[in-house]
Amino acid sequence: MTTAQVTSEAEELKALAEQAGRDLEDASALEILRWATETFGKKFCVTSSMEDAVVAHLASRALPGVDVVFLDTGYHFEETIGTRDAVEAVMDVNVITLTPRQTVAEQDAEFGPKLHDRNPDLCCAMRKVKPLEEGLTRYAAWATGLRRDESPTRANTPVVGWDEKRQKVKVSPIARWTQDDVDAYVAEHGVLTNPLLMDGYGSVGCAPCTRRLLEGEDARAGRWAGSGKTECGIHG
Repeated sequence: MTTAQVTSEAEELKALAEQAGRDLEDASALEILRWATETFGKKFCVTSSMEDAVVAHLASRALPGVDVVFLDTGYHFEETIGTRDAVEAVMDVNVITLTPRQTVAEQDAEFGPKLHDRNPDLCCAMRKVKPLEEGLTRYAAWATGLRRDESPTRANTPVVGWDEKRQKVKVSPIARWTQDDVDAYVAEHGVLTNPLLMDGYGSVGCAPCTRRLLEGEDARAGRWAGSGKTECGIHG
């Protein structure tokens, strides 16, 4: 495929995504995912941090056996790995686990221990952003669990948008949901959630960089607390 063809295909996908974002703004999460699975088929996947399996469950209703991509950074809580294994065992999805090129020990040997404390952006780039970029190469579109109410940085998340960095369609079917909506869906469908959400954590990331919330904090305040960092780089 020539560079011109690649550019033309990306431009078409971008236009498709932007139009779908407008058309589906008021659609239900399931309708958004049905559009995505009908449009992209096996070129569509769900990414999950295994904080909960809400989007994976929704997507499995639209496309049974849908690929669910999980990043094993080497720093996850045991509860997160357990949630991944449970999702794989009981849900109609195909869990694909991505890993960084270096183990934690190899990274420590090259950069020194606890890089996440000294340079969290570099650590996230190597253990999250790069592996995901490589893992998404086979797909034209991917779904996330981003919600507008999670933090100010996510307030303008479109239900369907264009991922300029990766040149892919990015679907956020529950962008308009609140935490109450999530809780109601979990209760209605018996969806698996990470046990840490019942133990004071509002958002679950890597163990060294995640703490329990303090009273009145937004859901993501426990991530990289005190560092000024708010995103790992996957979403901005």
